[in-house]
Amino acid sequence: MWLVWCSVCEEAAAQRTNMPPKKKTKKTPKKKPERSENDLETKYRRSVLDIAILQDHIAFQCESVIKVQSDRVDLRRRMRETEQKLQHERQDYRDVNSDLSRQYKTMQTELTNRGKRLEKEVSQLKEELVLCQEELRKEKREREQVEEEKDAIIADLQHKLDNMETDYEKILHETLDSLTAQLSVARQGREEKSTTLHQNYKELLSEFGLNALDI
Repeated sequence: MWLVWCSVCEEAAAQRTNMPPKKKTKKTPKKKPERSENDLETKYRRSVLDIAILQDHIAFQCESVIKVQSDRVDLRRRMRETEQKLQHERQDYRDVNSDLSRQYKTMQTELTNRGKRLEKEVSQLKEELVLCQEELRKEKREREQVEEEKDAIIADLQHKLDNMETDYEKILHETLDSLTAQLSVARQGREEKSTTLHQNYKELLSEFGLNALDI
């Protein structure tokens, strides 16, 4: 419809520029006053002027319509391009959102599995810690028991050593006393024997007429 209207507008503009003057129809000459002829000519010129103005207005309207139609076509093209771009951006957004959702789910699954593994490891470590603490207490008790036994053995050995020292000291004193007595007896016997020998020697010298002091 717009194309038909524009075509009409273009034809009207062409006719305005190339429009030949209207031919006067031959009429039966009548005798009219000169004033009536002037009025008709004035009306005719006014009508031609009105037609020219109307044609100019129609041409301007046609140009406006053509421009609006061109702008409308350009606007529709830009809208289609914008819609396509928007559609691509929406698709990219959906793709990115889908990829992010997938990554988030993957990370969430990994974190959940890792959390479960860590909980399991913590539970195992707690059990091992309890066992280690129990073994440590057991070793501590055993070490204390060994220390007590060692202290008891050392105390017993020290007691035995003290008793042995006392016994050795007693035996030593008894031995020294016995040796002293034996030496005293031996010295006394040796002195008596020496005295007897000396006396016998003096008597022997006297028998030979010798004096022991002179010798």
